[in-house]
Amino acid sequence: MSKRYWIGLLAVTAVVASGMPASDAREKLRDRLRERMAERMGAEDGPQAPGGETIAYGSDPLQVLDIWRAKGAKGPAPLIVYVHGGGWKRGSKDNATGRFKPVHYPGQGYAFASINYRLVPAATVEQQAADVASAVKALIDRAATLGIDRRRIVLMGHSAGAHLVALVGTDERYLKGAGLSFADIAGVIPNDGAAYDVPAQMKDGPPIMQATYKQAFGSDPARQKALSPTAHAAAPNARDFLLLYVQRPDGVRQAKALGNALTAGGSRVEHGSFPGEGLKGHAEINRSLGDPAYAATGAVDAWLKRVFAR
Repeated sequence: MSKRYWIGLLAVTAVVASGMPASDAREKLRDRLRERMAERMGAEDGPQAPGGETIAYGSDPLQVLDIWRAKGAKGPAPLIVYVHGGGWKRGSKDNATGRFKPVHYPGQGYAFASINYRLVPAATVEQQAADVASAVKALIDRAATLGIDRRRIVLMGHSAGAHLVALVGTDERYLKGAGLSFADIAGVIPNDGAAYDVPAQMKDGPPIMQATYKQAFGSDPARQKALSPTAHAAAPNARDFLLLYVQRPDGVRQAKALGNALTAGGSRVEHGSFPGEGLKGHAEINRSLGDPAYAATGAVDAWLKRVFAR
């Protein structure tokens, strides 16, 4: 028998001993394992490239970021700020940034930063969005030293990070809380998120993620709506969005609904739809972004050139 079998058997035995029927115990264990797999495939995509400079943007140990300077820049460089995924409760800049982004984007002439943020349940999603804004403010405050063009900043996030950058790009209170505004954000790239409309996702999203959504967003409909980028997409918003997604039905559905709402609100919206299904595709679009051989990389590069030229 495999080690996984015995671990599973012990877990089921423990739940049964607590009085839960064996069939319910097995289903609970399966749900827990599926949820953990979903989170890890979205967040733990390998070590990042070395060479970044670490900066603290707050007093909490998780309020730190790494930044890689633009290669060959002859003046202040545009900046990309990356926000990792992990179900709002796990993941970090050290295992979710991937090895391509910190090499590719500086090679294109852009500074690239990857941030940590406080995690659920010790922090709320509202505090996480505030952390994203605070990290941007810390970088802007150091713009001259870091060689950053503070007028050309793009937010990029994957999975839960896609939700957070979309929220910061549509609900200005987070930027205002850091002394900033939408004028400080040139564009936003939410990458394969699926919680832009939180109530809809909690109703129609995959069963394996429902416990994660409940922990992050709670059961109050008013709070769920307040944390939904689609609900904030009426003007004003950040001016440009690139919505990336693979062929996960809920991710496609959520991205298209957000795109329609943003367009109606006056933002310029482009979509990038790429091959890939399920958790494997969800992880791949994060892991491989920045690899010149990966299709999404060229699409993002072309969009960045247009946005940073404005």
